[in-house]
Amino acid sequence: MDDDGPGLLTIGQLAARTGVPVSAIRYWSDIGALSPAGRSAGGYRLYAAAAVARLDLIATLRELGLPLADVRRVLHQETTVAAVAAVHVRALDAQLRTLRLRRAVLATVVKRKSPPEETALMNKLARLSAAERQRIIEDFVDEVFGGTDVDPWLYDRMSRVSPDLPDDPSPEQVDAWVELADLVRDPDFRVTMRELARSNAEGRTDRERGQKPNVYQWFAKKITWQVGEARERGVAPNDPEAAHILTRLLGDDPARRVNVLTRLERGTDLRAERYRQLLAAINGQPADRSLAPDFAWLIAALRAHYLPPAAPETRAA
Repeated sequence: MDDDGPGLLTIGQLAARTGVPVSAIRYWSDIGALSPAGRSAGGYRLYAAAAVARLDLIATLRELGLPLADVRRVLHQETTVAAVAAVHVRALDAQLRTLRLRRAVLATVVKRKSPPEETALMNKLARLSAAERQRIIEDFVDEVFGGTDVDPWLYDRMSRVSPDLPDDPSPEQVDAWVELADLVRDPDFRVTMRELARSNAEGRTDRERGQKPNVYQWFAKKITWQVGEARERGVAPNDPEAAHILTRLLGDDPARRVNVLTRLERGTDLRAERYRQLLAAINGQPADRSLAPDFAWLIAALRAHYLPPAAPETRAA
């Protein structure tokens, strides 16, 4: 039937040349996306050779997921392929982020063997915006430190470091965020942390209050340098060398030594360190070196060198 015009193709010939089913070609013709060049004597549709390229473009755009309306706009030259593609790239990026987040949540569910209730909560927590996650942390910090005279550096550190969960978090980051959200909403943890904040405020001397707002930071660094180094060399808390280390750290003021010991014994809570570790994991950062062993060594050394031994019990004759 192609003798009705030079170079014209029947719908069957067009289908054979492009690999597109006849039914699909007929559909595109019916909606005006692929207009025939004419009709045969028997009334059958005939297509020009340019229809091959046009049909290939239609098939490509559809395979890429573009909706019919956008394909028709491109074919009618109402927009360009590049403009339509840019819109769909952004849409696909959003879909990919959603899929990666879903995968991370599901992987965390598998790891934690989560029941339905925890799975629903985990999904909700993972989908919070950055601002919503920050509000959770700010609410926790305000309740813990509100109304206390805590070291400003410590308050600033706790309030400014926020869980920056990426758009495509790993299962480990989702797991850390869920654990952190559970931790900061735990009433017992909040009470414990507020007690630590009060202890920090009450233990700060007038001299410390007059110094720059980084006393806590500087003291922690001194512990890391001196106690950590001594521990690595195998110095025991009751060794004579430990007493010299304590003097370098705390000076000769007995009251200050007792004050520091009291603060350390009241303020040692592994959950506070876990809080910092979880934030680092969420933000994809290496966790700070753990100070728990150094604090334990310092407590033991203070008790060994500056607290008198308990008096022996007397027995009745």
